[in-house]
Amino acid sequence: MKTYSQKGSEVNREWWIIDASTLPLGKLAVVIADKLMGKSKVTYTPHIDNGDYVVVVNAKNIQVTGDKLVAKKYYRHSGFPGGLKELRLEEVIEKDPSKAIHAAVKGMLPKNKLAADRLKRLRVFDTLEHAHTAQNPKEIK
Repeated sequence: MKTYSQKGSEVNREWWIIDASTLPLGKLAVVIADKLMGKSKVTYTPHIDNGDYVVVVNAKNIQVTGDKLVAKKYYRHSGFPGGLKELRLEEVIEKDPSKAIHAAVKGMLPKNKLAADRLKRLRVFDTLEHAHTAQNPKEIK
């Protein structure tokens, strides 16, 4: 019996929707990364990008456990001496909650050439309304 290896032309993508208020941020990121990589499919092949599209709604109501709202920090650097900037999770959620979800999911994806294309299939919306009703996304429970 031979091992099945999917080809790029055989990829079939589906649309999924998940409510961000149902799970803590880390567990939400694991579920999203699993769908973006296609690991839940029987046709999963590591070197082929066969993942699905994921729509995340209600991002303003992200749940976190413990004191992560204050303790978790996001860093960026301007490239100049002394240019390190840091934001707490609560500040990131206040400005743009989709950035917190994108950062968490990006950390869960493998660091390879497929990561950027997988992350492009993630769509995050702050409220329950989204622009992808025409795709008839299935709900992740």
